[in-house]
Amino acid sequence: MRALRTLLEKRLAQGPGQDADVRRSLVESLYASPTSLTIGAATGTAVGIVISSMSNFPAIHAVVIAVCIVATLRVISAVFFHRQLVRGTAVASRNWELAYELGAWAYAGLLGLMGFVTLIGSGNPVIHMLSVSMATGYAGGISGRNAGRVQIAIGQVCLALLPTATGLWMEGSTGYRVLSVAMVAMVLGLAEISSTTHRIVVQALIGKRDKSLLAEKFERLARFDSLTGLENRMAMQMRLREIFETSQKRNDAVAILWMDIDRFKEINDSLGHMVGDQLLRAVAERLDEVVQGRGRIARFGGDEFVIICADTDRVTAAAIAQEIISYFAHGFDLSDNHLQVTASIGFAVAPQDGRDMDELMQHADLALYEAKREGRNRASSFNWSLKERFNRVHEIETGLRRALETNELKLLFQPIVDLESGHIDACEALLRWDHPVLGPISPGEFIPIAESMGMIEAMTGWVLREACIAAASWPGEVRIAINVSPASLKSHDLPGNVIAALLETGLPARRLELEVTESIFLDDSGQTNAILRELQRIGLRLALDDFGTGYSSLSYLRSYRFDTLKVDQSFMAGVSSNAEDRAIVRAIGNLARDLAMDTVAEGIETADQLHHAREAGFTNVQGYLFSRPVTSERIAEMIADGPLEGGERPDPVIHKRPRRQA
Repeated sequence: MRALRTLLEKRLAQGPGQDADVRRSLVESLYASPTSLTIGAATGTAVGIVISSMSNFPAIHAVVIAVCIVATLRVISAVFFHRQLVRGTAVASRNWELAYELGAWAYAGLLGLMGFVTLIGSGNPVIHMLSVSMATGYAGGISGRNAGRVQIAIGQVCLALLPTATGLWMEGSTGYRVLSVAMVAMVLGLAEISSTTHRIVVQALIGKRDKSLLAEKFERLARFDSLTGLENRMAMQMRLREIFETSQKRNDAVAILWMDIDRFKEINDSLGHMVGDQLLRAVAERLDEVVQGRGRIARFGGDEFVIICADTDRVTAAAIAQEIISYFAHGFDLSDNHLQVTASIGFAVAPQDGRDMDELMQHADLALYEAKREGRNRASSFNWSLKERFNRVHEIETGLRRALETNELKLLFQPIVDLESGHIDACEALLRWDHPVLGPISPGEFIPIAESMGMIEAMTGWVLREACIAAASWPGEVRIAINVSPASLKSHDLPGNVIAALLETGLPARRLELEVTESIFLDDSGQTNAILRELQRIGLRLALDDFGTGYSSLSYLRSYRFDTLKVDQSFMAGVSSNAEDRAIVRAIGNLARDLAMDTVAEGIETADQLHHAREAGFTNVQGYLFSRPVTSERIAEMIADGPLEGGERPDPVIHKRPRRQA
């Protein structure tokens, strides 16, 4: 008993809720089998009636009547509770336990009293045998049946056997007294059996309950996000699948809002992951405040949240999305930090935007991508043009992986003409791709995709090699100019690719010119500077392309010794009619001349544009007036043919000047 009490105390220390579950199970075990209780009551009643019929002692008749009444009441209460238990409406309360306890003790006490009265008031040994057998048999059975509540079992054993043992001792004969002593010993033995059985039952119930709690814990871990308390991706997908299965019959609208915290990585990197976690919890709370039961919120992963809104049309989904974005404008107070955080949301609505879970999720994700592409801090609805764009991008990505292997890429060359001599001074290598399904694709479209795929380094290496092979066959000192992506300048592979191309083709480094744009300086961590310096040490020329259209800063011209400035064609397009463009073009020409840099005017298509380029002091020109991009064979012929006739010149005689040295 002491060990059992210690075990119960430990379980009670774990919390009242846990002990209540075990106690409820123990109470329910008392009523679990009304059949055995009915058999015991019927047996006791039958034995009592037989004893009463064999005796004329009034006290025996009174006790037997009481046994029958109590037995009947116990059977009725047990059957009633068991039916409620089966229906799930029963509550295993302390009152039901007390009712069972009082009935059990009353019945056991009456059996013990019946044995005592028969032994004292009757000399019939048959009656003695019946009463003693009934008491001992009942005590033995009850020690196991009611072991779930040990105090009831031990109480019943004592109430049934101790009065009977007293009657046996008072009867006076030696055999009866020996049996009395044995019955007292039996009380102790049955009490120990009841205690042991009770301990086993309690341990089994505790083990079952702990296993159930552990299963619930793992289920919660599997379905809920530990940081925010929201449902996780798996639970969200299960819920969405269930919604689709039930809504397909009714064709109801289902909206998915996919939200992403703008620039969350910057917050994590600058303020630390602790603040990032606080922000995620705050965002989860704020989403719950905004949605207010109109949908189910889940953390999809990282800083992405998904809101599932059943029976929600596109107008309502757009309103919810806008409420969320507006609510974010209040900012977040996290410890010592006040963060102004924005969010981007993409939403899709079934069945218009998708008739199954996966399709609708994909379309909401595409809408989110569109919201971020348009500038963030906004909500975008899915439309099928986004899917067409996605399919096109996917087709391009797939094709790019094949294009390098199957020689689908090709280089064309556009001449850069020396204004003084009319000779081709350099040629710009232009990458072209004729997709077998989509047809010709602009470099402005497939180059950014190649950068995002991590293929730009391999593509740049291929362009360098092919361009150098072509330039090595050209006569004289005609240079080859190659555009270099900002992504390539972030890679340490570029200098190695350049050196490999020069060594393989034998092209002198001074005949290779790399064109870069001002955008490479916007996110310069020092690596760009190091790579450019290394390339210049090799002997390559550097050209600053599209000068004047980016975040132009004259400090670039001081920090980097560019050999050439290429003026964007947008200035040359308006130079004939726009005085501001003419002033800018002249200023760039004067600046480059004072810095001893060559200049190239791009986009020359008319003789008037050529005139203004010459007037501004440009050294070179490039454009359709002289030639469109052509193949390597054709450009070699053009170089061999000599000066190009690209339009009127102020002087009929072309005066040649010495070639510039690298």
